[in-house]
Amino acid sequence: MREADFIVVGGGVAGASAAFRLAPHGRTLILEMESQPGYHTSGRSAALYSRRYKDPSIRGFAAASGAFLEAPPDGFSEAPLLTPRGLMIIGRADQAEAVARQFTPEQIQDGVARDISTDEARRLIPCLDPDYLATAMLVPAAADIDVNALHRGYLAAAARAGAETVTDAPVTRMTFEQGRWRVETPAGAFVAPIVVNAAGAWADAVAEAAGLEPLGIRPLRRTCVTFDPPAGVDPSDWPMAMDAEEAFYFKPEAGRILASPCDEHASPPTDAQPEEIDVAEAVDRVERATTLEVRRIAHSWAGLRSFMPDRRPAVGRDPRAEGFVWMAGLGGFGMMTSEAMGRAAAAAALGEDLPADILAAGVDPATVAPDRFIG
Repeated sequence: MREADFIVVGGGVAGASAAFRLAPHGRTLILEMESQPGYHTSGRSAALYSRRYKDPSIRGFAAASGAFLEAPPDGFSEAPLLTPRGLMIIGRADQAEAVARQFTPEQIQDGVARDISTDEARRLIPCLDPDYLATAMLVPAAADIDVNALHRGYLAAAARAGAETVTDAPVTRMTFEQGRWRVETPAGAFVAPIVVNAAGAWADAVAEAAGLEPLGIRPLRRTCVTFDPPAGVDPSDWPMAMDAEEAFYFKPEAGRILASPCDEHASPPTDAQPEEIDVAEAVDRVERATTLEVRRIAHSWAGLRSFMPDRRPAVGRDPRAEGFVWMAGLGGFGMMTSEAMGRAAAAAALGEDLPADILAAGVDPATVAPDRFIG
């Protein structure tokens, strides 16, 4: 039986960011159920950093993470975490209101987004079909996130501060005895006074292993595909294109085009795999909006995006169990909010309030507290 000050369950971007912030404060163990961290969701993300979201909690955590993502500490990553991309919200004539609803007047005033003409939209993304495109808005500051560099950066920085990652260690049972949690796994038993539940789609299962009623997390499967652009076409400078009602998106990806039908299929926690019908839907939706012809799928995959019932994250202490901290329901926003979410989870583990800069960014602690789902 190994002892620690903090046990973080889950080695994806959520758990890695929490461990990164906790390791300087005491012995930290990351328990990862797979043979490598980030296998299920973090490693399958097509992340884009943006502050466009209307929900104050998502927008606030993203804003509070921005300075770190733009200028991480020395030695955190060999490559920049963000690369300028831009995001274009596109719509048909009947979607004009849906495009406008994407942003608040304050966001327009602050320059988060601006209207662009269809001519400018087609200059930026030449494959957009003029018979489809009727309205567009541009989010100039949106940027690609180097998912691997960010995730590995957290893990490496945590390790330098003394954290250890134990793989092949799914949680089977947890008990609280004499002020400490005993966490049992096939890799052995581990003991610590504080446990951070950052298990993604498995977060409710971890709670149940601790004898707690679940919070109602919903894993939703999303599909992505990549395909080659037309001969002689270089899409590398295109912004990401997102349908006004989020029915699909596409963006450049390592010389190819990545697309998703933005599907959300309820799923048990599992190693998600793409369904043929969703792959076909991605192709159909992109082809309807563009002049592209997808002749062959280069690669397809699926991942689980896990949401709380109100689609806001849950971060903080569980009032039903001493030393049990939630960091779950990051949905499709885990990468862009991870730095601030990691600090929020660490603050909860240390018995501190939500950091001041996160509060200043507009996050109301009551809207992300786990006890909002506890009767």
